Amino acid sequence: MLIHPWDAPADDSEWQLWLAAHDFGQLAVNGVGGEPPFVQPTHFSYDARTGPYGEVIIHLARPNPIWAAFEANPQVLLSVVDDYAFVPGPWQAPEGAPSEHSTPTSFYTAVQLRCTAHLVDDPAAKAELLNRQVAHFQPEGGTAPAVPGEAPFGRMLSGIRVVRLEVTDVRAKFKYASHKPDAVKDQTAAGLAARNGPHDPAAAAHHARRRSSYSAS
Repeated sequence: MLIHPWDAPADDSEWQLWLAAHDFGQLAVNGVGGEPPFVQPTHFSYDARTGPYGEVIIHLARPNPIWAAFEANPQVLLSVVDDYAFVPGPWQAPEGAPSEHSTPTSFYTAVQLRCTAHLVDDPAAKAELLNRQVAHFQPEGGTAPAVPGEAPFGRMLSGIRVVRLEVTDVRAKFKYASHKPDAVKDQTAAGLAARNGPHDPAAAAHHARRRSSYSAS
């Protein structure tokens, strides 16, 4: 992933805060025996407090074909992309330039976590991690905890495996034209507000938040 200086996060807290509110991504695992990579869509919970970059918890069904790939090579990549919007060329036209000569672009946030996968099969350890994950998604409660050997979920623990992803490196990108002149940023902000598509408010918020990081060129 190409990251220009103006698209880079200001510090680790910027991508960590974003990731805390974006908990669905695609886990890429190298294929085995010439097979293409596995790409597993999954919810996950991220904890920034563990290790230098934090850790991610996921769980998948035991029949999932991904396990052999994990065991062959535990180095994996979790990719999370959201808050994206298409930006028409005329919105980015410099002052005095023909609007039809300006290039369309994409706005988006992308965080890629390089991880070492640790498979968890011990029932008590699985239950603890699952309960932690449920607490992330349901802080209000309402679901009984998983306890090995106890109803309602104890018997179901054998049907899943938990994966603890130790994050070893991070690449993060906030692509919102932070390097453009203020006049162009004003045009783009107005375009996003007027169009008001499904992802436009989030993209506009990033565009506004990051514009002060770079002076007008």
